[in-house]
Amino acid sequence: MSSLNTEAAARMRRLAGMPLVPIGTSMARGPRSVWGAIRGVLAQHEMLGLLVRRDLKARYKDSALGFFWSLARPLVQLAIYFVVMGQFLGAARGIPDFAVYVFAGLTAMGLFTEIVVGGTGSILANAGLVKKVYVPREVFPLASVGSALFNFGIQLIVLLLATFLVLKPPLHWEFFYVVPALLLLVAYGTAFALLFSALNVYLRDVQYLVEVGTMLVFWASPVVYSWTMVSSLVQSPLLLDIYTNNPLTLAVLGFQRAFWVAGDSVPYPDFLLLRMLVALVVGLVLLFVGHRVFRRLQGNFAQEL
Repeated sequence: MSSLNTEAAARMRRLAGMPLVPIGTSMARGPRSVWGAIRGVLAQHEMLGLLVRRDLKARYKDSALGFFWSLARPLVQLAIYFVVMGQFLGAARGIPDFAVYVFAGLTAMGLFTEIVVGGTGSILANAGLVKKVYVPREVFPLASVGSALFNFGIQLIVLLLATFLVLKPPLHWEFFYVVPALLLLVAYGTAFALLFSALNVYLRDVQYLVEVGTMLVFWASPVVYSWTMVSSLVQSPLLLDIYTNNPLTLAVLGFQRAFWVAGDSVPYPDFLLLRMLVALVVGLVLLFVGHRVFRRLQGNFAQEL
C-alpha cells in the first residue's frame, strides 16, 4: 500500500514539474498571433489532409462516377448558358468561342463559390470533433478550401481540353494571368470562409445569406456577358471602375485572358495586372482581418454547438 502511495506521489511530482502548454485561443496579437496560428495548422497537416480526403469521399460515396460528378454542375450550367444566353438571347454573337469564354468564368466562380459556401458550414458540419477534440479550428474551413481546389483542378483540366478542341490552346504569354487570378480567388474565398464559418456558429442564417450572396456576385461578374458590353452601357467612369475593380470581376477577366485565346483582340480594362495586384493586397488584409475575427469567436464554439 505504501509503495502505491509513494508511486502516486512521485507521479504527481513529475506532473507538477511539467510545463503547461496553452491550447485554444492565443492571446498574442499582430504577427505573433498569425505566425502561431500558421504553426498550429502546420502541426496538424495530417489532420487537415484527412479532413480533405474525408470531405471528398463523403461527397461521392457509393456513386458510380465518383469525382466526375464534380463536373456535372459546371457542364450543365455551361450547356444552359450556351443555349439560353448564347443562342436564344444572342449573347454569343459578339463573343467568339463563347463556350470557352463561359467555361473559363464558370471555373473561376465555381472555385470561389465552393470555398465560401463549403467553408461557411464547415464548423457546424464538424460539430462532433469541435466539441470532443481540440485541433486548431482553422483546419475545418481550410479543409473546404482543399477540397474545392481539388475539384477546381478537375474542371481546369476540362477547360484546357476544351481550348485544344477548338484548336486555340492558351499558348500565349497572357496565360500567366491565371496566377494572380487564382490567388485572388483563394485569398478572398478563404477570408470569407473563415469569417462566415465563425459567424455561422452564432447565427445559423449566415449560411443561407451566403448562398444568396454568391448567386448575386456571380451575376455581378462578366461570366455570361462581356466586360466590353458593361463598359459600353455604363456611362459613369466611376461606376465602371467600381464594377471593374471588384476582385471577382478581375479574377474572371484574368481567367478569360489566360484561356480565351479568341479574345486576345478584345478590349480589356487598362492596367489589368496592376488592378489585380492591388486587389490581392487588399485581399490579404481582408484575410488577416477575417482570421482575427475567427480567432476571437472560436473560444465559445463548443458551447454554442
